[in-house]
Amino acid sequence: MFRSPIIASLTRHKLTTLLLVLQVSLTCAIVCNVAFMIAHRAAQLHTASGVAEDELVMIDSTDLDQDAQPLARHDADLAALRTIPGVRSAAAVDALPYNHNDWGNGIGIAKDAPARAVATAFNGTPGELATLGLHLVAGRDFHADEYVPMDSAHDWSGIDHVPAAIVTRSLADLLFPGQDPLGKSIYPGDNAARIVGVVDHLARPYLHEDASNEYATLLPMLPDSNTVTYVMRTAASDRSDVLKRAADVLNRLHGNRILRHARTFAELRSSYFEHSRTMIGLLLAAALGLLAVTAIGIAGLVNFWVQQRRRSIGIRRAVGATRGDILRYFLGENLLIVGCGVAVGSLLTYALNALLMVHDEQARLPPIYLMIGAAALCMLGQLAVLGPAVRAAAVPPVTATRSG
Repeated sequence: MFRSPIIASLTRHKLTTLLLVLQVSLTCAIVCNVAFMIAHRAAQLHTASGVAEDELVMIDSTDLDQDAQPLARHDADLAALRTIPGVRSAAAVDALPYNHNDWGNGIGIAKDAPARAVATAFNGTPGELATLGLHLVAGRDFHADEYVPMDSAHDWSGIDHVPAAIVTRSLADLLFPGQDPLGKSIYPGDNAARIVGVVDHLARPYLHEDASNEYATLLPMLPDSNTVTYVMRTAASDRSDVLKRAADVLNRLHGNRILRHARTFAELRSSYFEHSRTMIGLLLAAALGLLAVTAIGIAGLVNFWVQQRRRSIGIRRAVGATRGDILRYFLGENLLIVGCGVAVGSLLTYALNALLMVHDEQARLPPIYLMIGAAALCMLGQLAVLGPAVRAAAVPPVTATRSG
C-alpha cells in the first residue's frame, strides 16, 4: 500500500539511506563472521583431550650434564617417581595434548607415496598409554621389544626404525576409510610401521582450525634428549602432594638439572585455552558493540526523519490514515533499508570469510550463520525503529494545519 511513498521518500534522502545500508551491510559481514569464530572457539574449549585429565600431573626436566646418558637417567627418574605415595604409574614423554610441542610428520600408506595426512608423533616410555589413560578401542599396547630410541642426536632418525604404531580413530578413518586398520602399514618415516592399536581420542599439542585436531600417532620411541616431560597418574585429591614430592625426589636423585612447569593437566589445559577465552570475550564485546551502534544509528535516523515529516504525517492522518498505517509505513521503510543492507552484506560476509580462510585458517562459513545473522539484523532494525514509529503514529491530524 505504501510502497511508492516509501521509495519516493528514500530517494529524497539518498545519502543518508546509502550510509545506513552500508552500515547494516558491514555489520552483517562482521557479526556473522565473528559469531562463527566465537562458536568455533567455544567448541574448542570442550575438545576432548583423550587423556585422564583429572588424574595427571607433570614436570619438565632438563639435564644440564652434557655427558649424561638420557635413557638411563629417565629410567632411574621414573623408578624413583613410582615410589611416591599415590603415584599409580609414570612415564617419560616428549609431547602432550595442549603443550605446543607438536612434532608433525607426513603419514603415507605406501613407500614413496605422497603423505595422506600430517599427524603428531607422540613418543614415550613403556606405560605411556596407561599413564595417560588413553582408551584403546582396538588392538594392543606396544611390546617391550618394539621400543627404539628416538636418536635425537641424529635428527630423531629413530622414526625410520619403529616397527609398530598406535593411531587415533580419526587418523585411521582418514587413512583406511571403511576398513579395519589393524595390521595395515603406514609410513611415518622411510620404513613401514604396522598399526597394532587404535585409541578413541588424542588431541594434538597444538590445535588447528580444521578437522585434523586428532590426527595423531603413538610410536614406540624412547625420548633420549636431555629435556623430557615426566607424567604421573594419581588420584585427583593427591595431585598437589605428588607434584611437591616429585620435585624433591628428582632434585635429590640428580641436582644438576632444571625443573619447570610443575602442574596438573587441568592447569595445562586452562593455560592453553586462556587466549581463546580472552578472544571470545573480545569478539563478543565487539559484536554487541557493533550491533548497538547500528541500532542507535537506525533509531536516531528514523527519529530525525519523523521530526522532519510531522506535517506530512499529519496530512496523512487528516486524509484517513490510521495510526496502524503510519506505524506499518515506518516499519516497512526500515525493513526495506535493512533488507538491502543484508543483501549487500551477504556478499561482504563471504568475501571477509574468504580472507579469513586464507590468512587465519578459518573454515568456510556455514550458511546458517548468515541466515541467523540476517534475521537478527532485520529484527534489530524493527526493534530500533519501533519507538520512533510509535511516536510518528501518535502525531495528531491537526498537526497538518499547525505546521507552516
